[in-house]
Amino acid sequence: MMIIPAIDLKDGQCVRLFQGDMTQHTVYSDDPGAMARHWQALGAQRLHVVDLNGAFAGQPVNAAAIAAIVAATTIPVQLGGGIRTLETIESCLTMGIQRIILGTVACREPQLVRQACQHFPGRILVGIDARDGWVAVEGWAEVTDIRAVDLAQRFEEVGVAEIIFTDIARDGALRGPNLEATRALAESVTIPVILSGGISSLADIQRVMENPGPYANGGRIAGIITGKALYDGRLDFGAAVAACTPGSKPSNRL
Repeated sequence: MMIIPAIDLKDGQCVRLFQGDMTQHTVYSDDPGAMARHWQALGAQRLHVVDLNGAFAGQPVNAAAIAAIVAATTIPVQLGGGIRTLETIESCLTMGIQRIILGTVACREPQLVRQACQHFPGRILVGIDARDGWVAVEGWAEVTDIRAVDLAQRFEEVGVAEIIFTDIARDGALRGPNLEATRALAESVTIPVILSGGISSLADIQRVMENPGPYANGGRIAGIITGKALYDGRLDFGAAVAACTPGSKPSNRL
């Protein structure tokens, strides 16, 4: 299982929000490129980058910061936040992004996900953010009447590489992940699921590892995205990697 550090961008800075609230943010760095290099140096195999401004604006905003991250690293970068057209997807891939995360548009225009998977096979992820099991869109500002599991099932056989599932109530709250909801979603589809939101300690990582799948239908929890716990020093990245990869050696904390 892969541990994926998160880099959330707001106004060109690396920040973490509390439950998706843009007014409740903590700045951890004003140099996104340096932050990306840091995680790569500690052994990260992939980075999870979100353009928070873009999620609300409906189009990428932090282009300079994203470009700096790509230029500073050699590991794959997955990007979400305001990506809602095929043209934008192509532009992001051209600048060096490896995988694109479609969130709001996956709910509003599922046909675009199908088209994107056809045009860019293996490079499209769907981000499903939920509050109490219901999908939230537009930077989590609006909760829909669509269940997270139902939305995930719409993309079976479409070619989506992975689903990133985030429980909004847990994100940035350091209360532990919603493992039950994540497993339920992973059990409902064959698409690999990445857990996001709530990781607060090594014990949380170990809980996920107890039963990651594959489940009866072939679905599994394939990765864990973590942010605030890493930045606050509550979670040692090297220890987290070691917990998921026997034989790995712990690295120093941030």
